[in-house]
Amino acid sequence: MLRLVSLLIGLGICFAAKGQFPGNWTEPFPPHKIAGNLYYVGSRDLASYLVTSNEGHILINSSLEESVPLIRASIEQLGFKFTDVKVLLISHAHSDHCAGSAEIIKLTGAQYMVMEPDASAVESGGARKSRIKNKADYTQFPPAKVDRVLKDGDEVRVGDAVVVAHLTPGHTRGCTTWTMKADGLNAVIIGSPNVNPGYVLVNNPTYPSIATDYEQCFKVLKALPCDLFLGAHGGYYGMEKKHEALKSSTANPFIDPQGYQRYVSEKEQAFRAEWERQKSSSAK
Repeated sequence: MLRLVSLLIGLGICFAAKGQFPGNWTEPFPPHKIAGNLYYVGSRDLASYLVTSNEGHILINSSLEESVPLIRASIEQLGFKFTDVKVLLISHAHSDHCAGSAEIIKLTGAQYMVMEPDASAVESGGARKSRIKNKADYTQFPPAKVDRVLKDGDEVRVGDAVVVAHLTPGHTRGCTTWTMKADGLNAVIIGSPNVNPGYVLVNNPTYPSIATDYEQCFKVLKALPCDLFLGAHGGYYGMEKKHEALKSSTANPFIDPQGYQRYVSEKEQAFRAEWERQKSSSAK
């Protein structure tokens, strides 16, 4: 295990040095229990979650191709079998959350379930032409067959584990926020509310509804009950600081409903400011 972790650290340094990814995307991070049957098995920033059951497990986010050994090591370090992953889910069809899917499916035989508006992108390997001004590598990844196409509100079950898919579009058409109960608490794993640099919110010929989709995203996020604030990147919810607090606090640091509401509000304000800026610019 130590040799594998050392190798993964080396890989993270290598990728960061090449400028391919931020270093914290491929840097190992201690896997840990969040609450109940919900565990963190991602890197220092790319978040992957394991939802365990008596009949196999659900994995949320395959991350990069290079992330697969890290995710496997984290699952096994927690005492679970990687090959017991029965269902694979993603937050959205960008390479930092789904590029590892084809390999994980190959290794585990997991059923791949994706929100309908992102399913075609997942099966084709992403956009051949980026919908943003400056082409970004995260729009392309290895294709993988989708076994079940999900709709807003669909439940995904493995044994006694249940997660619910919520369509929160904008970042991608099928961006998905996942919710579940863990120790009786409402867990929310935000897909992404971010407007990435270069996103065209006004007169976007390939995604005309992008701005109204973002509005729908924030409407959904604000309505979700949240106790456990989580997301597709650890940085969304201050994962590192909260994990550190596990060592000294008797309270669960991941319980942060106020932090959730604050984060969603800040991201909505950022979206609306960028939208207004682009509308003003296009009117000139």
